Amino acid sequence: MTLRTVAVVGASLAGVRAAEALRHEGYDGRLVMIGAEPHQPYDRPPLSKQLLAGEREPDDVVLRATGLADLDLDLRLGMRANALDLAGREIELADGDRVGFDGLVIATGSAPRLLPAMRDGVPDGVFVLRTLDDALAIRARLDDGPRVVVVGAGFIGSEVAATCRKRGLEVTVLEALPAPLVRGLGATLGAVCGELHRDHGVDLRVGVGVAGFEGTGRVERVRLDDGTTVDADVVVVGVGVEPAVDWLDGSGLTLDNGVVCDETLIAAPGVVAAGDVARWPNPMFDGEVARLEHWTNASDQAVAAARRLLHGDAPGAQAYAPVPFVWSDQYDRKIQTAGQFRGDDEMEVVHGSLEERRFTALFGRDGRLVGVLGISMPRKVMQYRQLIQERTSFEDALAVAHAAP
Repeated sequence: MTLRTVAVVGASLAGVRAAEALRHEGYDGRLVMIGAEPHQPYDRPPLSKQLLAGEREPDDVVLRATGLADLDLDLRLGMRANALDLAGREIELADGDRVGFDGLVIATGSAPRLLPAMRDGVPDGVFVLRTLDDALAIRARLDDGPRVVVVGAGFIGSEVAATCRKRGLEVTVLEALPAPLVRGLGATLGAVCGELHRDHGVDLRVGVGVAGFEGTGRVERVRLDDGTTVDADVVVVGVGVEPAVDWLDGSGLTLDNGVVCDETLIAAPGVVAAGDVARWPNPMFDGEVARLEHWTNASDQAVAAARRLLHGDAPGAQAYAPVPFVWSDQYDRKIQTAGQFRGDDEMEVVHGSLEERRFTALFGRDGRLVGVLGISMPRKVMQYRQLIQERTSFEDALAVAHAAP
């Protein structure tokens, strides 16, 4: 297939990296980028940290300080994609315009999951944090010294809580599960992440659900499932995200917790996906299906997807087989993980101690090293990430750890 026009739907990290890769790999045809937000593409990790803290401004978080001119894009910002006509090779935009394409990169990312109590609207002062506008709206409220309630103790909720505490605010975190991040890290390490909040003066409450919000004109309280309430002036809900695939309903693509792709990121002939929205079997972990919502994957997967699109029908397309890498800055600690692991995997702490909140833990499954988590031990994490890449057995990885000084 000759690619005369390539459309990239999504103007965040994955979309920009895909466009860069297409040009770098020699594609010189028409390149259309469609983004729902009006802003120039920006970096999301600072939203819950430096930008929310007031340490950075919007101009400081743009992805390309030099701009996008060198990519020679037909740029459609502030324009949402409404539908995909796969057979007709067209994208319908919110203004009724239609964009034809020969090749398509789907990079629409994800949208915040809402609590049932939010589906019919919420009082003023209740926020989610996904976009630049969200972060700026929350930041404007923090200047008044509010009581902050964060719903959800995943990475985003935890980062918001840490940032608000850094600003000297009173913070309560409500988590429905028995410990933060328990599904991914297990009960022991999840409890450690919870104690990290308590170490810094956060009122962390686990095993609690949110039934609704109360207040006259603006939020004043969060009502819990047991009927009790928590006073609040600002509420930030961070209970996960969902892949942004509504616009693909009826398109003919396979949708199942994301856009389903093969191991080379092909979703359909001439269509690839990358970033939060892509779900694919990762050969590095024996084809275990993954959908990753993190910065490093969005960047790396977009490059791989662009190359796959240019590869066309030629034989020998390369599978995308990464060792995922994730980080989160909370308080004075850097939490890093590598691999593809679960809370029910075998786990052993091999360096440092849980009590110090500075350690490295290894995860094994079926006799193989599949993951590592480190708190403020970046060199150790990188060491074991390489061992995961080399498909090292869990026994050999533990031997390496026990032999280390």
